[in-house]
Amino acid sequence: MSKATYKGHLFCFGLGFSSQALARRLISKNWLVSGTCRDPSLNEPIKKIGVSVYLYNGNQVLPEIYDAIHNATHILISIPPQRSGDIVFQQLSSDFLNWSHLKWIGYISSTGVYGDTKGEWVDETSPLKPVTARGTQRVEVESAWLKLYEKHDLPVVIFRCVGIYGPGRNLLVSVKQGRARSIKKTGLVFSRIHVEDLAQTLEASMQRPQPGEIYNVSDDHPSPPSEALNYACGLLNIKPPTPIPYEKAELTDMARSFYQANKRISNNKIKKELGIKLQYPDYRVGLNALIKE
Repeated sequence: MSKATYKGHLFCFGLGFSSQALARRLISKNWLVSGTCRDPSLNEPIKKIGVSVYLYNGNQVLPEIYDAIHNATHILISIPPQRSGDIVFQQLSSDFLNWSHLKWIGYISSTGVYGDTKGEWVDETSPLKPVTARGTQRVEVESAWLKLYEKHDLPVVIFRCVGIYGPGRNLLVSVKQGRARSIKKTGLVFSRIHVEDLAQTLEASMQRPQPGEIYNVSDDHPSPPSEALNYACGLLNIKPPTPIPYEKAELTDMARSFYQANKRISNNKIKKELGIKLQYPDYRVGLNALIKE
């Protein structure tokens, strides 16, 4: 296939779970996709998708990466902030100013920016009140990227995502591996999104870029974590684990951060503005599909 026949060229900073789902979707529609990976052992599996892979550990941007970005039409940043901040922004934001050929720069953020609303609904206009250091850092990084849009007219779009699940990364896998735990915290609900619904949301934005916009990416059914876990156990005919009170649970700092904020995420904007019809509107539909794979 000659270069002239490609519909576009997406370059991904971080060819992880979400980026690979988007890559598969676009490659099937005659897009060129390339991106970075920090683990050399993952290069070959990613290349089998049809993606050109470049090593990037956050320390050095290889000339080949600059060349690939120069030929790209769209950029996706899914690498989470490091202790020092957003490495992509720090190392390349000034270069982006010279790349007027870019039609879309997508940044995957987190709904952790909203903090704790005691279970109330939040949308993209809700105040940002993060309760964790990671959430605070996300607010800072979002602001930095959006300033590039405001000051330099770069086509930056922010996607605030909830917990992402899909093939190989879901409650069914956790239950079968004996890793699933039932942490009980009264009134707590989690929001989720299937990776394919995230991918279709990103693609829809790429097709109709609205620079400066922010989108929540979530399914329709925020629910208690135990509810989804019990459903997964039921599908597998496995007895659910005994609930552990949150106060007594041994959790890593990252795991504990998921339980510190309680909110329901509205997805009305992606439906209204991007025309999204969720393939997996709740965890039941998602898990039912995954157990058949």
